[in-house]
Amino acid sequence: MKDLQFGQRPIDTRHLGTERVICAWRVGDVLVDPGPAATLATLLAELGDWRPRAVLLTHIHLDHAAATGALVARWPDLDVYVHERGAPHVVDPSKLLASAGRLYGEDNMATLWGEMLPVPAERIHPLVGGETIALAGGIRVAYTPGHASHHVAYLHESSGRAFVGDVAGVRIPPSRLTIAPTPPPDIDVEAWEASLDLIAAWQPTSLGLTHFGVVEEAVAQLEATRASLRDLAGLARVAQDDPGALERTIHGLLEREVDPGTATAYELAVPPSHLQMGLGRYWRKRTEREAAEHQA
Repeated sequence: MKDLQFGQRPIDTRHLGTERVICAWRVGDVLVDPGPAATLATLLAELGDWRPRAVLLTHIHLDHAAATGALVARWPDLDVYVHERGAPHVVDPSKLLASAGRLYGEDNMATLWGEMLPVPAERIHPLVGGETIALAGGIRVAYTPGHASHHVAYLHESSGRAFVGDVAGVRIPPSRLTIAPTPPPDIDVEAWEASLDLIAAWQPTSLGLTHFGVVEEAVAQLEATRASLRDLAGLARVAQDDPGALERTIHGLLEREVDPGTATAYELAVPPSHLQMGLGRYWRKRTEREAAEHQA
């Protein structure tokens, strides 16, 4: 993947030494989702003498964004674009790291993600959705919550490719199997489906996934994500007293559908144990909200 197409290049950051887990994107003069700080050396080696003018974050989860502060420390005039809800946690990542530590275990944080350095507030460009960024020939921004309340997607206008973070699912090549990643804390199924509709309305020519790479069949991929989200949400609803239900389902699916190496990449990109956590919390919050509305 050394050649640039449309000024774009997918970069495999080789998370934990494993291929096809986290893909950083060089798009014209910007980087989209540089990945974790733990894979920074791989990213910089792949970039060589090239340096970005800006980093565009789809969201601030550590597998997408943790290298950002280190890049700004290396290039102090680097601009960082991120949704306004995520911006404070890029400037001061302490709460984000504490939350991630509870999910992954404090002892695993350095190995998984490395050190997430803060980004000076003056380098941040907060987004709300609807903007056009005058970089890389023009990049449109859409607010796309569902996987995260601060998630955005980017449409590269000259190529028509949409860079969609996690909202268009996890699909590890060569497999076509799509899994909607549903970690805690703020999964919102209805918002996610609306975000899929919004990206489809762009009529993208292709999708750039963080997990992993180019998908040419954009509409089919969006619908595969919708189907996975509905299936997982439905199973989580009926299995609220069985926290391992989704984990067993995904392990069984991977065992049937993909080879062991590809299964490892899926499990690193979308840890099966996290699926029920996120969707279980979604159903609890939804039940509480409906009960409150009924009483009002």
